[in-house]
Formats: sequence, structure tokens, C-alpha cells
Amino acid sequence: MAPLSTDLDDPQARPYFLWNEAITCAELRHKLAATDPDERALWIGRIMREARYQDVWKFVRLRDVLELLPRIDRHLGRTREFWRWLIQGWRDDGLIPRT
Repeated sequence: MAPLSTDLDDPQARPYFLWNEAITCAELRHKLAATDPDERALWIGRIMREARYQDVWKFVRLRDVLELLPRIDRHLGRTREFWRWLIQGWRDDGLIPRT
């Protein structure tokens, strides 16, 4: 298994935030492009739960988060309240549409 890396631009690097997975950045991007919304939600949730905030957006688009949020929510673990607070704040400030 390759060592963990913070070089998220290297397709062959193993992302530091998926320490328990033998997956490269390229493989992760492939999983994020899956047609199955539950699979996409699982991987987006893992990224949102484990990656530093600024690194989340290197892999995930906001529109995907908003579209899949009900499916992602169960995968957020201890970060669930942070993401709920953040997204609600963006909605309250008019930065993203209310649902």
C-alpha cells in the first residue's frame, strides 16, 4: 500500500484523509463519478468527514453536495453538525437556494 499523501493533484497519490482505504486520487475521482447516487454519497460523505475543509472542494462540487445531502448526511459522523450549520448559514445568507 502506498504511503498517505497530501499531494491531492497527483492521480497516483493515496489521499491522507482516506487512511483506512487503499485508494488513489484517480480511483477516488472515478468513484465520485459513479452513476449510483448512493455510492457517490458514500464517497462524498467520507471526504467531507475526514478531509480538511479546503481539500473537500478539490474533489467535490457544491451542487453535488446539495443534490445528495439527504444521502450524504448519514456518512458525516462527527462532522454532521458542522456541515448542517455551514450549509444552513449559506442558505440564510442567500448564497445558495433554500430547499
